[in-house]
Amino acid sequence: MEVQASKIRARFAQLVMAGCIVALSACSAVYRNHGYVPTDNDLEAIKVGVSSRDDVAGIIGRPSVSTLLNEQGWYYVQSTFKQLGPKAPEEIDRQVVAISFDQRGVVENVERFGLAEGRIVPLSRRVTETNIKGVSFLRQLFSSVGRLRAKDVIQE
Repeated sequence: MEVQASKIRARFAQLVMAGCIVALSACSAVYRNHGYVPTDNDLEAIKVGVSSRDDVAGIIGRPSVSTLLNEQGWYYVQSTFKQLGPKAPEEIDRQVVAISFDQRGVVENVERFGLAEGRIVPLSRRVTETNIKGVSFLRQLFSSVGRLRAKDVIQE
C-alpha cells in the first residue's frame, strides 16, 4: 500500500513538473520578421548619380513598395514583431531603405531609416541634393507603429 502511494506521489510530481515546463515555454517570446531590407554591403554597390533603376533592380531586386504616382522612389520595408504568450504581437523594430530616382531613372538618394522611441531616425544617408522625395510616405509608414493590430498581421 505504501509503495503504491509513493508511486502516485512520484507520478503527481512528474505531472506538476511537466505542467511547469509547458507553462514556462508558453512565456517565451516569438520573434517574426516581415519584409526585406537590403544590407549595407548590397547598398554600397549602388552608386548615387550613376546607377540606373535597372541596375538597382539587378543588385537588390525590386521593392514591394514604390511611390504610386511617378515611380521616383523605391522603398524596402522590414518589420520585426515580438509576441509573448497570448498577447497581441508588438512591433519592436522597423527599417526602411528609400532609394529615389531623378527624371532619367538614375539614383538620386539612398537613405536608411529606423525607429527610435516612435520617431523616424535616419540611420545612413547618401544624398546628392536635399532630403529624399516623398518623405510624407515615410511619415505615414512609420506613424502606423502604434495602430497595428494582430488581425492586420496574421492572415487566416
